[in-house]
Amino acid sequence: MSDVEPTGTTAWSFEQMGDFVEQIRAAQGRLLPVSESAYRPPHLTICISRETGSRGGTIARKVAQLLQWDYYDQEKLEYLAQEAHLEQELWTGLPESARSWAEAHLRQLAEHGRISQHPSIQRLARALLALGCRGRAVILGRGAGYLLPAATTLLVRVVAPLADRIRYIGEFHRLPEEQARQYVHQTDRQRLEFVLTHFATDPTEVHQYDLVMNSSLLGVEAASQVIVTAARHKASLLEESPTAES
Repeated sequence: MSDVEPTGTTAWSFEQMGDFVEQIRAAQGRLLPVSESAYRPPHLTICISRETGSRGGTIARKVAQLLQWDYYDQEKLEYLAQEAHLEQELWTGLPESARSWAEAHLRQLAEHGRISQHPSIQRLARALLALGCRGRAVILGRGAGYLLPAATTLLVRVVAPLADRIRYIGEFHRLPEEQARQYVHQTDRQRLEFVLTHFATDPTEVHQYDLVMNSSLLGVEAASQVIVTAARHKASLLEESPTAES
Protein backbone atom coordinates (compact mmCIF):
# COMPACT_ATOMS: atom_id res chain seq x y z
CA MET A 1 0.00 0.00 0.00
CA SER A 2 1.16 3.55 -0.62
CA ASP A 3 2.32 5.78 2.21
CA VAL A 4 1.27 9.00 0.45
CA GLU A 5 0.26 11.66 2.97
CA PRO A 6 -3.54 12.14 3.02
CA THR A 7 -4.77 15.68 2.49
CA GLY A 8 -7.63 17.78 3.82
CA THR A 9 -6.60 18.88 7.32
CA THR A 10 -9.09 21.25 8.95
CA ALA A 11 -8.60 23.64 11.87
CA TRP A 12 -11.27 23.68 14.58
CA SER A 13 -12.32 26.36 17.02
CA PHE A 14 -11.93 25.83 20.77
CA GLU A 15 -15.72 25.58 21.20
CA GLN A 16 -16.04 22.95 18.48
CA MET A 17 -13.21 20.92 19.98
CA GLY A 18 -14.82 21.02 23.41
CA ASP A 19 -18.17 19.80 22.11
CA PHE A 20 -16.51 17.00 20.17
CA VAL A 21 -14.46 15.82 23.15
CA GLU A 22 -17.66 15.57 25.20
CA GLN A 23 -19.31 13.59 22.38
CA ILE A 24 -16.40 11.12 22.36
CA ARG A 25 -16.50 10.67 26.13
CA ALA A 26 -20.27 10.16 26.13
CA ALA A 27 -19.82 7.37 23.60
CA GLN A 28 -17.75 5.42 26.13
CA GLY A 29 -20.94 4.60 28.01
CA ARG A 30 -22.27 2.47 25.14
CA LEU A 31 -19.66 -0.26 25.63
CA LEU A 32 -21.07 -3.55 26.82
CA PRO A 33 -19.28 -6.12 28.99
CA VAL A 34 -18.41 -9.15 26.85
CA SER A 35 -16.41 -12.33 27.15
CA GLU A 36 -12.91 -12.49 25.68
CA SER A 37 -13.76 -15.46 23.44
CA ALA A 38 -16.83 -14.08 21.67
CA TYR A 39 -16.32 -10.35 21.22
CA ARG A 40 -18.13 -8.41 18.54
CA PRO A 41 -19.13 -4.74 18.31
CA PRO A 42 -22.38 -4.57 20.31
CA HIS A 43 -24.19 -1.98 18.17
CA LEU A 44 -24.56 -1.12 14.49
CA THR A 45 -22.56 1.62 12.76
CA ILE A 46 -23.75 3.35 9.56
CA CYS A 47 -21.06 4.33 7.05
CA ILE A 48 -22.03 6.56 4.15
CA SER A 49 -19.97 6.97 0.99
CA ARG A 50 -21.09 9.52 -1.58
CA GLU A 51 -20.50 11.10 -4.95
CA THR A 52 -19.62 14.78 -4.82
CA GLY A 53 -22.75 16.92 -4.87
CA SER A 54 -25.13 14.02 -4.18
CA ARG A 55 -26.07 15.55 -0.80
CA GLY A 56 -24.66 12.55 1.01
CA GLY A 57 -23.50 14.74 3.88
CA THR A 58 -26.96 16.22 4.34
CA ILE A 59 -28.47 12.75 4.31
CA ALA A 60 -25.90 11.44 6.80
CA ARG A 61 -26.65 14.26 9.24
CA LYS A 62 -30.40 13.69 8.84
CA VAL A 63 -30.01 9.96 9.54
CA ALA A 64 -28.00 10.68 12.68
CA GLN A 65 -30.67 13.15 13.79
CA LEU A 66 -33.52 10.69 13.19
CA LEU A 67 -31.77 7.88 15.05
CA GLN A 68 -30.28 10.22 17.68
CA TRP A 69 -26.86 8.71 17.01
CA ASP A 70 -23.45 10.39 16.96
CA TYR A 71 -22.35 11.90 13.66
CA TYR A 72 -18.74 11.93 12.43
CA ASP A 73 -17.66 13.70 9.26
CA GLN A 74 -14.22 14.29 7.71
CA GLU A 75 -13.40 17.23 9.97
CA LYS A 76 -14.19 15.32 13.16
CA LEU A 77 -12.36 12.18 12.05
CA GLU A 78 -9.25 14.07 11.00
CA TYR A 79 -9.23 15.98 14.27
CA LEU A 80 -9.65 12.74 16.20
CA ALA A 81 -6.78 11.06 14.34
CA GLN A 82 -4.49 14.08 14.79
CA GLU A 83 -5.11 14.53 18.50
CA ALA A 84 -3.11 11.69 20.05
CA HIS A 85 -4.65 12.11 23.51
CA LEU A 86 -8.20 11.73 22.14
CA GLU A 87 -7.33 8.73 20.00
CA GLN A 88 -5.58 7.18 23.01
CA GLU A 89 -8.58 7.94 25.22
CA LEU A 90 -10.87 6.22 22.73
CA TRP A 91 -8.56 3.21 22.56
CA THR A 92 -7.82 2.78 26.25
CA GLY A 93 -11.50 3.26 27.06
CA LEU A 94 -12.27 -0.03 25.30
CA PRO A 95 -12.52 -3.26 27.29
CA GLU A 96 -9.51 -5.53 26.81
CA SER A 97 -11.61 -7.89 24.68
CA ALA A 98 -12.62 -5.04 22.36
CA ARG A 99 -9.02 -3.82 22.01
CA SER A 100 -7.87 -7.35 21.23
CA TRP A 101 -10.59 -7.70 18.59
CA ALA A 102 -9.75 -4.32 17.02
CA GLU A 103 -6.02 -5.07 16.94
CA ALA A 104 -6.67 -8.47 15.37
CA HIS A 105 -9.01 -6.93 12.79
CA LEU A 106 -6.40 -4.29 11.93
CA ARG A 107 -3.71 -6.98 11.55
CA GLN A 108 -6.01 -8.97 9.28
CA LEU A 109 -6.58 -5.95 7.05
CA ALA A 110 -2.81 -5.38 6.84
CA GLU A 111 -2.12 -9.04 6.03
CA HIS A 112 -4.56 -8.87 3.13
CA GLY A 113 -3.12 -5.56 1.87
CA ARG A 114 -6.34 -3.70 2.54
CA ILE A 115 -4.93 -0.79 4.52
CA SER A 116 -2.06 1.64 4.08
CA GLN A 117 0.75 1.61 6.64
CA HIS A 118 1.01 5.40 6.61
CA PRO A 119 1.00 6.58 10.26
CA SER A 120 -1.93 8.96 9.78
CA ILE A 121 -4.04 6.22 8.18
CA GLN A 122 -3.14 3.83 10.98
CA ARG A 123 -4.26 6.44 13.52
CA LEU A 124 -7.47 7.01 11.55
CA ALA A 125 -8.09 3.26 11.42
CA ARG A 126 -7.62 2.87 15.17
CA ALA A 127 -10.06 5.73 15.79
CA LEU A 128 -12.62 4.26 13.39
CA LEU A 129 -12.35 0.80 14.94
CA ALA A 130 -12.76 2.29 18.40
CA LEU A 131 -15.91 4.09 17.23
CA GLY A 132 -17.11 0.88 15.59
CA CYS A 133 -16.71 -0.95 18.89
CA ARG A 134 -19.16 1.53 20.42
CA GLY A 135 -21.55 1.70 17.47
CA ARG A 136 -24.71 3.78 17.15
CA ALA A 137 -22.81 6.24 14.99
CA VAL A 138 -23.15 7.61 11.46
CA ILE A 139 -19.76 8.04 9.77
CA LEU A 140 -19.39 10.02 6.55
CA GLY A 141 -16.55 9.05 4.23
CA ARG A 142 -12.85 8.58 5.09
CA GLY A 143 -12.99 4.91 4.11
CA ALA A 144 -14.80 3.86 7.28
CA GLY A 145 -17.13 1.45 5.53
CA TYR A 146 -14.23 -0.42 3.91
CA LEU A 147 -12.52 -0.85 7.27
CA LEU A 148 -15.29 -1.85 9.67
CA PRO A 149 -16.74 -5.39 9.60
CA ALA A 150 -19.72 -5.91 7.30
CA ALA A 151 -21.74 -7.80 9.91
CA THR A 152 -21.95 -4.80 12.24
CA THR A 153 -21.97 -2.04 9.62
CA LEU A 154 -24.65 -0.68 7.29
CA LEU A 155 -22.68 0.50 4.27
CA VAL A 156 -24.49 3.03 2.07
CA ARG A 157 -23.52 4.75 -1.18
CA VAL A 158 -25.33 7.97 -2.17
CA VAL A 159 -25.26 8.85 -5.87
CA ALA A 160 -26.95 11.29 -8.24
CA PRO A 161 -26.76 12.15 -11.97
CA LEU A 162 -23.73 14.27 -12.86
CA ALA A 163 -25.82 17.21 -14.09
CA ASP A 164 -27.70 17.36 -10.79
CA ARG A 165 -24.47 17.19 -8.81
CA ILE A 166 -22.89 19.99 -10.82
CA ARG A 167 -25.98 22.14 -10.39
CA TYR A 168 -26.08 21.52 -6.63
CA ILE A 169 -22.38 22.33 -6.16
CA GLY A 170 -22.75 25.47 -8.25
CA GLU A 171 -25.63 26.67 -6.09
CA PHE A 172 -24.02 25.66 -2.80
CA HIS A 173 -20.62 27.24 -3.51
CA ARG A 174 -21.95 29.97 -5.85
CA LEU A 175 -19.79 28.80 -8.73
CA PRO A 176 -20.36 29.15 -12.48
CA GLU A 177 -21.21 25.89 -14.21
CA GLU A 178 -17.73 25.14 -15.57
CA GLN A 179 -16.06 25.71 -12.20
CA ALA A 180 -18.70 23.57 -10.51
CA ARG A 181 -18.05 20.83 -13.06
CA GLN A 182 -14.31 20.96 -12.36
CA TYR A 183 -14.96 20.89 -8.61
CA VAL A 184 -17.14 17.79 -8.90
CA HIS A 185 -14.67 15.91 -11.10
CA GLN A 186 -11.66 16.88 -8.99
CA THR A 187 -13.29 15.99 -5.67
CA ASP A 188 -14.62 12.69 -7.02
CA ARG A 189 -11.12 11.87 -8.27
CA GLN A 190 -9.50 12.78 -4.93
CA ARG A 191 -11.95 10.62 -2.98
CA LEU A 192 -11.46 7.70 -5.36
CA GLU A 193 -7.67 7.97 -5.09
CA PHE A 194 -7.83 8.19 -1.29
CA VAL A 195 -9.84 4.97 -0.95
CA LEU A 196 -7.90 3.10 -3.64
CA THR A 197 -4.55 4.17 -2.21
CA HIS A 198 -5.21 3.60 1.47
CA PHE A 199 -7.90 0.88 1.54
CA ALA A 200 -7.33 -0.97 -1.79
CA THR A 201 -11.04 -0.68 -2.58
CA ASP A 202 -12.95 0.86 -5.48
CA PRO A 203 -15.78 2.90 -3.91
CA THR A 204 -17.72 2.85 -7.19
CA GLU A 205 -18.18 -0.96 -7.00
CA VAL A 206 -21.85 -1.14 -6.04
CA HIS A 207 -22.02 -4.77 -4.88
CA GLN A 208 -20.17 -4.07 -1.64
CA TYR A 209 -22.95 -1.81 -0.32
CA ASP A 210 -26.08 -2.66 1.64
CA LEU A 211 -27.84 0.25 -0.07
CA VAL A 212 -27.17 2.45 -3.10
CA MET A 213 -29.38 5.56 -2.98
CA ASN A 214 -30.13 7.95 -5.86
CA SER A 215 -30.76 11.20 -4.00
CA SER A 216 -32.11 12.94 -7.10
CA LEU A 217 -34.92 10.40 -7.37
CA LEU A 218 -35.69 9.99 -3.67
CA GLY A 219 -34.76 13.34 -2.16
CA VAL A 220 -33.07 13.87 1.19
CA GLU A 221 -36.05 13.04 3.41
CA ALA A 222 -37.03 9.78 1.71
CA ALA A 223 -33.43 8.62 1.34
CA SER A 224 -32.82 9.28 5.03
CA GLN A 225 -35.93 7.35 6.03
CA VAL A 226 -34.93 4.36 3.89
CA ILE A 227 -31.50 4.27 5.53
CA VAL A 228 -33.05 4.51 9.00
CA THR A 229 -35.41 1.62 8.21
CA ALA A 230 -32.55 -0.51 6.89
CA ALA A 231 -30.41 0.34 9.92
CA ARG A 232 -33.13 -0.66 12.37
CA HIS A 233 -33.61 -3.95 10.52
CA LYS A 234 -29.90 -4.79 10.44
CA ALA A 235 -29.51 -3.75 14.08
CA SER A 236 -32.30 -6.14 15.04
CA LEU A 237 -30.51 -8.97 13.25
CA LEU A 238 -27.31 -8.05 15.06
CA GLU A 239 -29.06 -8.21 18.41
CA GLU A 240 -30.49 -11.65 17.60
CA SER A 241 -27.13 -13.07 16.50
CA PRO A 242 -24.87 -14.39 19.29
CA THR A 243 -21.69 -13.52 17.41
CA ALA A 244 -20.64 -11.40 14.43
CA GLU A 245 -17.89 -12.09 11.97
CA SER A 246 -15.09 -9.60 11.60
